[in-house]
Amino acid sequence: MSGSRHALRRGPALDVAVVGGGMVGAAAALALARAGFATALLEARAPQPWHAVDEVDLRVVGLAPSSVALLHDLGVWTSIRESRSGPYAHMHVWDGENGAALDFDAVDEGRDLLGHIVENNLVQWALWQALEAAGVRRLCPAEVRGLDVREDRVTLDLADGESLSARLVVAADGAASPLRAMAGIAVHGRDYAQRAVVAHVVTERPHERTAWQRFLPDGPLALLPLADGRSSIVWSLPEAEAQRVLALDDAAFMRELGTASDFRLGRIVSTTKRAAFPLRLQLAETYQAERLVLLGDAAHAVHPLAGQGVNLGLRDVTELRDVLVAARDAGRDFAAAHVLRRYARRRRSADTLDARGFDALARIYAWQAPPLVAARGLGVRLLDKLAPLKRRLAEHASGL
Repeated sequence: MSGSRHALRRGPALDVAVVGGGMVGAAAALALARAGFATALLEARAPQPWHAVDEVDLRVVGLAPSSVALLHDLGVWTSIRESRSGPYAHMHVWDGENGAALDFDAVDEGRDLLGHIVENNLVQWALWQALEAAGVRRLCPAEVRGLDVREDRVTLDLADGESLSARLVVAADGAASPLRAMAGIAVHGRDYAQRAVVAHVVTERPHERTAWQRFLPDGPLALLPLADGRSSIVWSLPEAEAQRVLALDDAAFMRELGTASDFRLGRIVSTTKRAAFPLRLQLAETYQAERLVLLGDAAHAVHPLAGQGVNLGLRDVTELRDVLVAARDAGRDFAAAHVLRRYARRRRSADTLDARGFDALARIYAWQAPPLVAARGLGVRLLDKLAPLKRRLAEHASGL
């Protein structure tokens, strides 16, 4: 790997250095390279190779049409779809306290599908595999220990003593982003004191290519359709309750999950192992600093109740690519502060609206006082009958 670093130092100057090779970072590196920017991707750990014979990854993402469009544009969607993806055409959301429900159907939106449930590591691996052919120079393992911002570029100091410079640095290094801290960008938010318990389950009845979500006082429970007929569950629970559920034996877990899901798909017949991930709302104060931008979890972390976290990150990628290309094609410095501000304003405004909206939903569905529960039910039933407003919500979630 040291040879590739030396080649990088002797080679042409970098336009963009993307730090973080998860789904969003890898998509950003691929998108920018395909747009003609000399790009490097720095990642601490290479992704695990994805194989069709492996068990389905416990972490899945619901890819909205906007994300599918980007992945298609990057030349990786066909491979992902044909490898293992769970398409869904319907969504049923209901309130565990009052029974009020919302139904979304792709046909009503003039589409074949609402989205696809895909394993995180499949998406990351497909993107990672496409990087070399696109001319992205991968540095892995690589860890940034410092950055030095100069008038026309940024120099990154790496843990192994090497350094590289680029006209723009893209921080896609996660919710705890070291680069964000180095750039002095603060974050605001709140810890939900919850964990999302995840597993894959076989149910008595088929999932019907439907994403099911029940709102309960402790948090939402989603059953998402997998390609193999099983459902992936994402069950948001208070910390202590999540630990209790994780400690149950399989039989007890399946009984409690069946009750929590209102047996909408019948009994839970079998389950995989379980895992849990902490939930937090977090927004960066700004998405830019001098010659540096944030995207993905480095910029925003949201509640999973709407399954939009990765979709927001991929919309960041599309916006950043389009803004940089427009500036470059107009003969301007694509990493100038006024150019980066355009990206930062647009995406932070959109992400803040979504993140606060998801947070408000989480608070509203936590109401347990009978008058508030009744009012919530009335509002949901009214919304379900207002086709234009419901269509606007579906269009917003699709990102198109």
